[in-house]
Amino acid sequence: IEQPTFPKITEMCVKMIRRVNDEEGIKKLVNETFQKLWFTPTPHSDKEAMTRKILNITDVVAACRDKGYDWFEQLLQNLLKSEEDASYKPVKKACTQLVDNLVEHILKYEESLSDSDNKGVNSGRLVACITTLFLFSKIRPQLMVKHAMTMQPYLTTKCSTQNDFMVICNVAKILELVVPLMEHPSETFLATIEEDLMKLIIKYGMTVVQHCVSCLGAVVNKVTQNYKFVWACFNRYYGALSKLKSQHQEDPNSTILTANKPALLRSLFTVGALCRHFDFDQEDFKGNSKVNIKDKVLELLMYFTKHSDEEVQTKAIIGLGFAFIQHPSLMFEQEVKTLYNSILSDKNCSVNLKIQVLKNLQTYLQEEDTRMQQADRDWKKVAKQEDLKEMGDISSGMSSSIMQLYLKQVLEAFFHTQSSVRHFALNVIALTLNQGLIHPVQCVPYLIAMGTDPEPSMRNKADQQLVEIDKKYAGFIHMKAVAGMKMSYQVQQAINTCPKDPVRGFRHDESSSALCSHLYSMIRGNRQHRRAFLISLLNLFDDTAKTEVNMLLYIADNLACFPYQTQEEPLFIMHHIDITLSVSGSNLLQSFKESMVKDKKKERKPSSDEETESDSNSGRESEEEPSKPQRSQKRVDSDSDSDEENDINAVMKCLPENSAPLIEFANVSQGILLLLMLKQHLKNLCGFSDSKIQKYSPSESAKVYDKAINRKTGVHFHPKQTLDFLRSDMANSKITEEVKRSIVKQYLDFKLLMEHLDPDEEEEDGEVSASTNARNKAITLLLGGGSPKNNAAETEDDESDGEDRGGGTSGVRRR
Repeated sequence: IEQPTFPKITEMCVKMIRRVNDEEGIKKLVNETFQKLWFTPTPHSDKEAMTRKILNITDVVAACRDKGYDWFEQLLQNLLKSEEDASYKPVKKACTQLVDNLVEHILKYEESLSDSDNKGVNSGRLVACITTLFLFSKIRPQLMVKHAMTMQPYLTTKCSTQNDFMVICNVAKILELVVPLMEHPSETFLATIEEDLMKLIIKYGMTVVQHCVSCLGAVVNKVTQNYKFVWACFNRYYGALSKLKSQHQEDPNSTILTANKPALLRSLFTVGALCRHFDFDQEDFKGNSKVNIKDKVLELLMYFTKHSDEEVQTKAIIGLGFAFIQHPSLMFEQEVKTLYNSILSDKNCSVNLKIQVLKNLQTYLQEEDTRMQQADRDWKKVAKQEDLKEMGDISSGMSSSIMQLYLKQVLEAFFHTQSSVRHFALNVIALTLNQGLIHPVQCVPYLIAMGTDPEPSMRNKADQQLVEIDKKYAGFIHMKAVAGMKMSYQVQQAINTCPKDPVRGFRHDESSSALCSHLYSMIRGNRQHRRAFLISLLNLFDDTAKTEVNMLLYIADNLACFPYQTQEEPLFIMHHIDITLSVSGSNLLQSFKESMVKDKKKERKPSSDEETESDSNSGRESEEEPSKPQRSQKRVDSDSDSDEENDINAVMKCLPENSAPLIEFANVSQGILLLLMLKQHLKNLCGFSDSKIQKYSPSESAKVYDKAINRKTGVHFHPKQTLDFLRSDMANSKITEEVKRSIVKQYLDFKLLMEHLDPDEEEEDGEVSASTNARNKAITLLLGGGSPKNNAAETEDDESDGEDRGGGTSGVRRR
């Protein structure tokens, strides 16, 4: 392979290797490809082939720097596991070759760093080589044991660039894994490592301190037992904190504290980091002292969480998070519970503090998971001697209790404008569910809500959690589906950066897919669950449900854009829309009529009497079969503007002085308008005729309507009247005469629709009946005075099953 082709090869390798956790067929192909490409032994004489291989691997590792290295670990584990029981182990041999040659390349790059022309390139190569060695060390630390002494001098690298810091951090991580495996390492070597690490802890920033303290923990706890060395370091920072606390108590505004802020921040972080890796209440550290170190540290750190400076608060919370990993029981302390829960639930609290608390919980759960996996591995080794599994269960019991304390507040963090807060909250919930620490059903609505997040990575993670829950517990998703839909609306409200714009329920991209389409696709396979879910959503449009208008719009958007596959699905929705319309429409008219009669007790003019008589009819229609008064029909058929004006004027005179009933009517009518628009949309999207909708019966065999939908393109759901209602904030604005007239006109259109709700059969000559024509006119007027272009099916050829078009839309088109 020639050098110029390397970038293309690297790009191809990156794309392939990310599929290492894909379905079994692809996973097998990826494993086989990289076994041949990287993990097949190379003849010792072929130095050129080995160099190409090293360059290829390190290029791929460098290219994945920002996306993480899980793929490499997974690949290596898969390959090594596949030959565990084999007598010949080519992958193991290839790994040994690769590690040895990577170390050789590191030495070469270091020598060439003095060459100023190639310094940047070689520095990047050096980091990639050391990172690759660390990845090998994570899976097989034994491979690096003989190279530990070669790596140690890199701890003294002078740091001036980001690459220098990465070298130090990765070398510290390698030594942490490798030194405990060394047989009889020299005391000089160990002492040098300890001193190097301590210098780095004192000199550099958070990332270096974190990795160096972790490495020091492994070396001291597992090898040297040099506790006095660590105790002296701890006392240095603990003493500095105690002194700063006393000074702050005496004078919170003292200039000494401002001058010493960097020392305060370093002390808070370092004390916490040391407490994470060392238990200072052991006699090895504090001797015979009766002082409880962990409580003293808790008290100190808690004091600074109440500091006025947010940076100080953040560092104190970071320190607490570290200490809780060593002593999880501290999380049950009342002051800790109050601190964590208040930060998570307070809407005005700083985003940085929220994220830090969530990060603390995430790190604790990750550490707990690592401990459990290690305990599991140890258990398998010595299963007959000790009951380590039982020890693991005790540990998971602690984690479970802790997560029960903070679960509600973590879930509520989903309703946050900042995506970073939602991101960390989701990480905590995913870890909690994966470790089986809580009953999953309580998380289902929140995961459904997070499945509507604008960021694809978060959507996918939430959806994946739902899939896992559905595999283990059938029915949980269906049980919480409606609650999840409502919660997804709340999440969208929280995310909505422009409060004046109504929250919509579909993606604003080319797909225009429903935000909850993944939820629907999980439920739709079970006919009973699907129908129950759809009915529950349609029931929210009932006037008695009192659902807010924007949520109804959001649900209507989802219903309009769900990924329906068979004709039965939209037909079932339209069937139930008709049922809801007949009940809610009658109730709506009746309540409007009662408000007029009750509040306006003056003598009415003839046209008003006529109106009242019609109102009585509509009131009776809520209980009886809708009648079709001849007088109204004549008025419709004549289509006289003056008659309509007379009717409007008549009702205007009967309106109460208090405009609350008018607002109530305008508000409640939005649900019916949305259902009307949704029915028209589905009818046009799928190309259904009125006769097909009328003939549909939910009790028919599933096979009858099991045909695939022939979707029209360019048919969009745009309920203009509801959008105008929400944008004008009519529910809270002052009502003008013009608005009153438009509401009265809407009331008359509704009354007309209710009088002709059930379409008559077509007459023998194929003409649409007068009653059906009247109904279509009412629908047209209610939906904006004319069918929008995208809400009318184009031609009869578009009709599903090639049925003749009857009623509804044809009436609108003919007129």
